[in-house]
Amino acid sequence: MNRRHNPLFLAGSLLLAAASLSIVSAKRVEQAQPHLYIEHVKYLATPELQGRGAGTPGLDKAARYIADQFKRFGLQPAGENKTWWQNFRVTTNAKPGANNRLAAASTDVRLNTDYLPLSFSSNGEFSGPAVFAGYGITAPELHYDDYQHLDVKDRIVLILRYEPKHFRKDKAGQERQYTHHAHLVSKAINARNHGARAVILVNGEPDGKQEDRLIRFGSVAGPENAGILILQVRNAVANEWLRAAGKSLADLQRHIESSSAPASFALPDTLRITAQVNIEREQATVRNVIGYLPGRTKEYVIIGAHYDHLGLGNESSLAPSQIGQVHPGADDNASGTAGVIELARLLSARRNELTRGVLFMTFAGEEIGLLGSSQWVNHPTLPIENAVAMINMDMIGRVNGAKLYIGGTGTGSTFEAMLKEATRPYNFRIDYSQDGYSASDHTSFAGKSIPVLFFFSGLHGDYHKPSDTPDKISAVEAAQVLNLVADVATRLSTADARPQFVKVQAGPHGTLPSGAGGGGYGPYFGSIPDFAPVDKGVKFSDVRPGSPAAKAGLRGGDILVGFGDKPINNLYDFTFALRNSRVGDVVKVRYLRDGKELTTEVTLEERR
Repeated sequence: MNRRHNPLFLAGSLLLAAASLSIVSAKRVEQAQPHLYIEHVKYLATPELQGRGAGTPGLDKAARYIADQFKRFGLQPAGENKTWWQNFRVTTNAKPGANNRLAAASTDVRLNTDYLPLSFSSNGEFSGPAVFAGYGITAPELHYDDYQHLDVKDRIVLILRYEPKHFRKDKAGQERQYTHHAHLVSKAINARNHGARAVILVNGEPDGKQEDRLIRFGSVAGPENAGILILQVRNAVANEWLRAAGKSLADLQRHIESSSAPASFALPDTLRITAQVNIEREQATVRNVIGYLPGRTKEYVIIGAHYDHLGLGNESSLAPSQIGQVHPGADDNASGTAGVIELARLLSARRNELTRGVLFMTFAGEEIGLLGSSQWVNHPTLPIENAVAMINMDMIGRVNGAKLYIGGTGTGSTFEAMLKEATRPYNFRIDYSQDGYSASDHTSFAGKSIPVLFFFSGLHGDYHKPSDTPDKISAVEAAQVLNLVADVATRLSTADARPQFVKVQAGPHGTLPSGAGGGGYGPYFGSIPDFAPVDKGVKFSDVRPGSPAAKAGLRGGDILVGFGDKPINNLYDFTFALRNSRVGDVVKVRYLRDGKELTTEVTLEERR
């Protein structure tokens, strides 16, 4: 039974609300109203808005709705040029263009039927000899390297998807999930780092049961440009090429599986393959929605949430068979956005109490890389030095068993004492974390040394699926979260002194609770990425105190461009390099600081 329709639960909720109303204040302070809150959630998650995907009409409708609510509550426009908006451009989609071609031995193969480029391929053309490189994997920890004794420089590399079966056996001989070596982006980066000019993937047929389907274009996550041509062909096409060397996919795979050793070789030079890739990438203008409630000073508290979601689904969908259906994103993050709107109503009623102002922001582009919050911190519409704290709400709509998560408590010098007092009237079971970094928008602000608090009610089985619908939102409990956030924001606004930013000496695993990710990859490095776009490399928004990166002298604002002998063009390159390193490795890294290229050595440590 849905607990919101349980009479005992409703009675308990009403008692909780009444108790909170009497305890919070005798001043008859306006409280969050569940019925108002849920109406905002329902509008934002309605099928009419089509999942609020980046660059869609539904996202624009959501933005106008939020701005109308801000105007209704008497906020001032605080975006660009005294509007409600802060506009920025994002890449929203990619599709194969008109000039794609794959040919060998003067025979063309058919786009969409015989082959298809991957969405993160480079654009360009290359013609040359080919090699078969097994699964395209270099895994020293497993004593396996498909590229050992194989020269692939300026060649086309034909590789199998997935990985050898022995990779998935644990010490007890039980089968486990695929390792990171099976990821297609890892295969592309590995081939590029070995000097290959193009990668051609093939499904393979080890047991004759595997269906030979081309990967749906755009269904695999990756960078915008992996720096190498990458396509997929059907087994029949690859077998035609291999026949020139007297080989077949089935025989090669059987050899790898039976011997747990590579079976790589160069195809005859007489076989020259021409690959031409043309991918058209679409861009759109999206917007942050920003309203300001002035206080008596120029300082202000930020309350924010992202309002975008997955639209009809993309590579981030956790229901891949349902891509094409509306992913409404009721909890992620209509719940947080509705919270910002309801808090605008509550705090505008308290405007006479506020010493510092409150800046209300809803961000676009969070689902594709924290882009909206990164845009604001790098191009603030109010003086950023006057921001005393940032409160982020991401998925606050499904409080289960009164469990609430609050992150970032160590980033502000006054936070722990303030939260001890502020949470006293509430019956939440609170899981605190001091760290201010995780996969949500407050991370952008922590990177600019702004104290942050992150309110989150936990993951669930509907996350990033079409089943994340408004009927599953717990409006009564969410309203209590908003009452708590309103109290915290009021305390921050009226405190005699602003909190000072504290760099938290925390473990490297991020701030999400168990099961919510943030575990990292490979050895510990200690940098926090800044998602603002750069031409090449990975920009750091910050570096964790006491981390290997900090010990090596790296700091926020640096742009990593080289890791050992590997170029770093994007975050995927950096992740690949870390995953293929070991604890204790001393790595020479190249980075840009103030336009100058510098080098330092980083000793990688074990993740704690």
